[in-house]
Amino acid sequence: MEIISEFFSKLYEFDALIRWGGYTVLTGIVFAETGLLIGCFLPGDSLLVTAGLMASGTEGLHIEWLIGLLSLAAIVGDSTGYMIGHRLGSRLFVREDSRFFKKSHLERTERFFKRYGAKTIILARFVPIVRTLAPTLAGAARMRYRTFLFFNVVGGVGWVASMTLSGYWLGRAIPNVEEHLHWVIAVVIILSCIPLVREWWQRHAAAKMTE
Repeated sequence: MEIISEFFSKLYEFDALIRWGGYTVLTGIVFAETGLLIGCFLPGDSLLVTAGLMASGTEGLHIEWLIGLLSLAAIVGDSTGYMIGHRLGSRLFVREDSRFFKKSHLERTERFFKRYGAKTIILARFVPIVRTLAPTLAGAARMRYRTFLFFNVVGGVGWVASMTLSGYWLGRAIPNVEEHLHWVIAVVIILSCIPLVREWWQRHAAAKMTE
């Protein structure tokens, strides 16, 4: 219980969390956020950027290990989510709201699928919440697993590599940037929320047109 308590106390202090748990915690979070329905609340993009930034300094992390381990965690996580959705099937759509699961999140993910089809598995990697639910919804919809796996691998490697390398190159290009880590994280969070804001605006505009 003490370990769990310490984990949650550091969950949104990314640099402290990474120093505390290293590769193990990073791998576990990436897996849970991409593979388990309860992973919606876990940090994604900002944690990866922070890890890459810390790998550019003297924190004992190596960018090659980050990309390899976390890409594998993202791929296995999505496959786990797919299997959960495949098993739950239509029961997923009648599940009650809980602290970690909201039907509105599922509906948002459905809209992504309707708009982008199988490519959602790649695009969802870069959208909070949708990233967690997309593989489960793909499994529930019985997407062909071979198709899913292709987009899963491309999206998983692309997401992890782009986020960690962004942080890594930022750390190499700007001396002492880690001293302003909170600003870096704020920018990453804002950028990652742009697709959600854009989708809300488009739905809002469409609703006004039909009035």
